[in-house]
Amino acid sequence: MQNLDLTGSIVAIVTPFKANGDIDVDAFDKLIEFHLSNGTDGLVVCGTTGETPALSGDEDAFLIERAVKQVGGRIPVIAGTGSNSTQECIKYSRKAEAIGVDAVLVVGPYYNKPTEKGMYQHFATVAEAIEVPIILYNVPSRTGSKISVDNTIKLANNFKNIVAIKEASGDLALFAELIARKPEGFKIYSGDDFLAMSANLMGADGCISVIANVIPKEFAQLMKNSIEGNVNESNEVFFKYRELMDLMFIESNPIPVKTALSNMGLVDEEFRSPMCQMDDANKQLLINEMKSLGIS
Repeated sequence: MQNLDLTGSIVAIVTPFKANGDIDVDAFDKLIEFHLSNGTDGLVVCGTTGETPALSGDEDAFLIERAVKQVGGRIPVIAGTGSNSTQECIKYSRKAEAIGVDAVLVVGPYYNKPTEKGMYQHFATVAEAIEVPIILYNVPSRTGSKISVDNTIKLANNFKNIVAIKEASGDLALFAELIARKPEGFKIYSGDDFLAMSANLMGADGCISVIANVIPKEFAQLMKNSIEGNVNESNEVFFKYRELMDLMFIESNPIPVKTALSNMGLVDEEFRSPMCQMDDANKQLLINEMKSLGIS
């Protein structure tokens, strides 16, 4: 198995847009520097939080290359390259590999609802086509299908470049089974901010996070403390930001997190359709919580 030496807080970075719909490159660069100066351990570009379904292939490639250059090797850069077409996934992954990413994040095929055999064959075919480390991404609430624990362990054992999973099923029992059965060196990242601390205390390796966009320093500390088994210190941070974590999903991600970043002056409150601006009542709840935490 290849080694992806990455634990802790891995931000699923947003894609900032201008009012005319173009990518706001200056804001993107500033967000990356914001994370580098606040202790974020890794960066995922072109993930769900980056509104990837609304980006063109050229825009994906541009953002991945921009992130790799801006980061300059200071932290790992991971590119979301998943597709419900195996051949398209290979094409995107090869392009990201050529750009120089440290790993690719490959979501389970969405909409198609493959069988267990089809799911295994999808990831096996991708793994055989590229050399860069692969992080599986299980998020059944969005894909309509799941990457089972059995398939995860089988893939991890059979392909040296399948090195980790982002587990976003929301099921803590599933984390426990993955941790108990995983091969040595295989990383388990939470895809759920709320469960990340608990998963880490059981033996997981961190979180590919939404809320880290807003509180990078604090979330990185929460990940560090929980990975090290420091329960009291972890609880202190978790319960302080628990309500904010919930509010990040009061509407579809990334609507709340981009609204929060806009309130902080880091991005414009702009989305790609079908994402849209936040409901006024929900937005007020979010802003009120940010004010109570002193985030502005």
